[in-house]
Amino acid sequence: MKKTFLSLIILLLFTVIAKAQSNSVKGFIIDLSSNAKLHNATVSVLNAKDSTLYKFTRAAQNGSFNFENIKKGDFILLVTYPEYADFVNKFSIDSVNNAIDFNAIDMKTKAKLLNEVIIKGQAAAIKIKGDTTEFNAAAYKIQPNDRVEDLLKKFPGVTVDAQGKITAQGKTVEKVLVDGEEFFGDDPTLVTKNLRADMVDKVQLFEKSSDQAAFTGVDDGQKKQTLNIVLKEDKKHGYFGKVDVGYGTDDFYQVQAMINKFKNKEKIAAYFTSSNTGKTGLGWEDAGKYGSSSNVEMNDDGMIFIGGGDDLDEGGRYWGEGIPRANNGGVHYENKWNDGKQGINANYKAGGLNVKINKNTINQRNLPNAIFNTNSDEDTNNDTFRQKIDATYNVKIDTTSTLKVAVDATLKNTESSVINNSIGRRGDNTLLNTGNRNTTNEGEQQLFNLSALYTKKLKKLGRNYTVNLSQNYSKLNSEGYLKSLNKFFDEDENEKLSERQNIDQLKDNNITTNKLATNITYNEPISKFFSLLANYGLTYTTNSADRVTYDASSPGVYNRFNDEFSNNFEADQLINQLGAIFSYKKGKKVVTFGTKTSFINFDQTEVYSNNNFKRSFINWLPQASYQYKFSAQKSFNINYNGSNTQPSVTQLQPVRTNDDPLNIVEGNENLKPAYNNRISARYNSYKVISSQNFYISGNLNFTNNQIVSNNTTDASGKTIYKSVNLENHTPFNYYVYSGYSRKLSFLADINAGIDLSSNGSRVYNYVNGELNITNSVTYRPSINMNKYNDKGQLYLSFGPTYTSQQASLQQQNNNKGWGYNGYLDFSIKLPKKISITSSSEYTYQPSTATFDNKLERLVINASLSKAFFKEEKLKLMLSANDILKQNVGFRRSVSTNSIIQTTYNNISRYFLFSLIWDFNKMGGAAKTN
Repeated sequence: MKKTFLSLIILLLFTVIAKAQSNSVKGFIIDLSSNAKLHNATVSVLNAKDSTLYKFTRAAQNGSFNFENIKKGDFILLVTYPEYADFVNKFSIDSVNNAIDFNAIDMKTKAKLLNEVIIKGQAAAIKIKGDTTEFNAAAYKIQPNDRVEDLLKKFPGVTVDAQGKITAQGKTVEKVLVDGEEFFGDDPTLVTKNLRADMVDKVQLFEKSSDQAAFTGVDDGQKKQTLNIVLKEDKKHGYFGKVDVGYGTDDFYQVQAMINKFKNKEKIAAYFTSSNTGKTGLGWEDAGKYGSSSNVEMNDDGMIFIGGGDDLDEGGRYWGEGIPRANNGGVHYENKWNDGKQGINANYKAGGLNVKINKNTINQRNLPNAIFNTNSDEDTNNDTFRQKIDATYNVKIDTTSTLKVAVDATLKNTESSVINNSIGRRGDNTLLNTGNRNTTNEGEQQLFNLSALYTKKLKKLGRNYTVNLSQNYSKLNSEGYLKSLNKFFDEDENEKLSERQNIDQLKDNNITTNKLATNITYNEPISKFFSLLANYGLTYTTNSADRVTYDASSPGVYNRFNDEFSNNFEADQLINQLGAIFSYKKGKKVVTFGTKTSFINFDQTEVYSNNNFKRSFINWLPQASYQYKFSAQKSFNINYNGSNTQPSVTQLQPVRTNDDPLNIVEGNENLKPAYNNRISARYNSYKVISSQNFYISGNLNFTNNQIVSNNTTDASGKTIYKSVNLENHTPFNYYVYSGYSRKLSFLADINAGIDLSSNGSRVYNYVNGELNITNSVTYRPSINMNKYNDKGQLYLSFGPTYTSQQASLQQQNNNKGWGYNGYLDFSIKLPKKISITSSSEYTYQPSTATFDNKLERLVINASLSKAFFKEEKLKLMLSANDILKQNVGFRRSVSTNSIIQTTYNNISRYFLFSLIWDFNKMGGAAKTN
C-alpha cells in the first residue's frame, strides 16, 4: 500500500514537471472595437525558415487557442478571419522562452485599416491598396547618407539608370512627389538625388490621375506613373544638404551643392550644379517634366496642338548623346498655413546646357525594286539657356469647396549648328548622291500657362462639381540659315554627275499660339453603388505661323523672297465637348464606362495665297475600365480608351519644306481621321511571409484608317513624303512587362527574380506605290539578384535580347539576331570606413543581314572612398569612369521602309578626385534602418 501510494506521488510529480516544461503558445482572438470573440478563426504556426506549415488549429467559442509541445526554433504565428486583416508575428521557442502568451490579439477589419496588412514584430515590405503599391522603407537596409535614389534601387520591379531615370513595373516614372506635393516643380531626379533615404517612411507607386479625376473619382484617361515619397514625422524639422566638388584628368570637373530646410509644413531648398562629366544637373535630362502644370482636362486637341513644356527643338536637351557641359541652379519654397487650409508651392530654375555630338548614321532604304544605302556623318553643337518660374496656390475655402491656381512662365534661348555630310549608294555600290548640309539657328521662346480649378461638394453624399479654367500661350521666334550642296549621279559605271543642287537660304519663323479653355464636370450618385459624371468643355485656340524663306542674291545678301517654301497661316479652332462617364463600385469591383464627344470647327487662311481651308468634324472618346481586388495584396485591372486622330495641319496643307533637300514633305487635303484603340491591363500579387512578388502589365494599341506615309523615291535618291489613309489593314503595337521575385532563404536571404518583357509592332507605308509592311518584335528575358546588408550590397542582372525587324520589301535584308545585356553593381564596406563601389554595363548586338558589324561595349565605373567622423559626414573619393574606354553609344531602329543604325560619341575614360560633405540635422541624429 505504501509502495502504491509512493508510486502515485512520483507519477504525479513527473506529470507536473513534464507539463511545466512543455513548450506552449496560447492567446485569444478578439475585435476590441466591438468586443466580439472571433471563434473559428484560423490560427497557424509556420516555420520561419521557409514559411511551411508546422501546426494548425481554430479558435474556440471564446476565441481562445492553445498549442502544446512546440519544438524549439523560430516560428511565425498567422491568424486569419474573413473580412479582417491578417495578423502576423514572429516568435521563438528556446530554453528561456518556452511558454508564449499572446494574450488578446486585437484583429482589425480591412475596411478600418484601408486594406492594409498588420505586421507586428516585422515590417511588411510591400502593401497593395487598390491600384497603389506601397513600399515600406523600414523593410530595406540603407547606408549612412544614402539618397532616395539608393532606396528605390532596392525595390522589386524598380530600376534607376545612370542618368537617374526611374522605371517602375515597365513604365517610366514621370512624377515624384514629396508628401503628396510637387518638389522643385515636379522634376523627379531633384527629389531622388536630393532627399536622404533615412527620412523616408514609405514610398507609394501609382498612376496619378488629373486633379479633376482625383476629385470626382472617375477616370478621364490622363494618368502618369508617379512615386510619392512619404517622410517620417520626425524628419520634417531641421536642415540637411550635400556638397560634392571634384576635379580630374583631361579637365573633367563637377560641382554639386544642395541645401534643404524643413520646418513642419514649410520646405525651403536650393541647388547648384556645374559639370562636364555627363551630370548635367540634378535632373536636367528630365527637362520635359518641367512642363506646365496647367493642363486642360479635355483629352482632345483637335488639329492645333500646344505643348505645356518648353520644347524649342530637341537640340536643347541632353539625351545621353555627345559631350555635355552644364550649369544649373534653382530655389524651391512650399508652405501650408491656417491649419493646412492654404498652401503655396513655388520654384525658380535657371540653367545653361551645351552639347556637342558626333554621330554616324547608316540608313538602308528598301524600295520595291532597289536598295539605297546612305552613310552620313553629323556634327552638332547646341547651346540652351533657360529660365522658369512657377507657383501653385491651394486654398480650402470651406468644408465643401477648394480652389487651386497654378501659373508658370518660361524664357528660353537656343543656338544650334549642324553640319551633315552624306554619301548615298545603290545596292550594287554605285554612287547615287552626295550631300553637304550646314544649318544654323538662333531662337527665342516664351511660354505662359495659367489655370484655376474649383471643386465643390454638395449636400448629397457623392454629389459634386468642378470648374477648370486655363490659358496656354506660346511664342517662338527663330532665324537660321540653310546651306547645302547636293550632287546626283547617273546609274552607270562611270558615275557621271547628272544634277547639281545648291541651296543658300535664310529662314525666319514666327509662331504664336494662344489657347483658352474651360471644363465643367458634375458628379451625381444614382444609387449607393452607381454614379454618373457628366462634363462640358469649351476650347478656343488661335494660331499664327509665319515661315519665310529668302534666297541669297549674292553671298551674304538674302533679299529674294522664295514663295515655294514660304507660308503664313492664321488659324482658329473651336471645340465643344460633351461627356458622360458611369461608375459602379461595390465590394471588390470597380467598373467605369462612358464616352466623351468633341465637336470641332477649324478655320485656316494662308495669307500669301489667300487660300482658305475649313473643316468640321466629330471626335469620339469612349472609355471603360474594370478593377478587381482579390485581397489586400492582390489586384487586377483592365482599361480601354478610344480616340480619333485628326490629320495635322502639316499633313493636310500642300506646303513644301526643304530643311532636308533630299527628303521633301508635302500635304494632302483629302486625309480622313484615324481611330485609335488602346487596351491596358495589370495584375499584382505580393505575399508577405515569403516576400514573393509577381506582377504583369501590358498594353495593346491598334488603329483603324491610320494615316501613313506614302513615299516616292526617284532614281536620284530624292524622296517626297505624303500622308494617306491606310485601308483594309490594321497597324498595331504592344508591350508586355512581367516580373517574379522572392527572398531565397537557402542562399543567405538573397532576393532573386525573373523578368520578361516584350514589345512589338506592325507598321505600314507605301513606297513608290507599293504597300510595305514592317514587323518588329523584341524579347528580353533576364534574371536578377540583389543582396543588401551593413557590409555592402550587390545587384546583378543579365539576360539575352532577341530582336527582329523586317520589311516586306527586300525581305532578305532584315535586322534579326540575339544580343545580350548585363548589369553588375556592388559595394563593399571595409574597415576604417573605406568603401569600394563598382558599376558595370555590358551590351552586345550581333551582325545581321543588314549590318555586317557587331556592336559591343563593356562600361566599367569604380570608386574608392574613405569616410570620416561618426556619421561619415565627410568623404574623400577617387572615381574612374569608363575604365576600359568602350563607352561608344549605338542603337538600331526601324522607320517605315528604312532600317537604321546610329553610333555617337559619349564621355569616355577619366579619373576624378572628389570631396563630399554631407550635413544633416533632422529631428536628431540620422539613423539607418
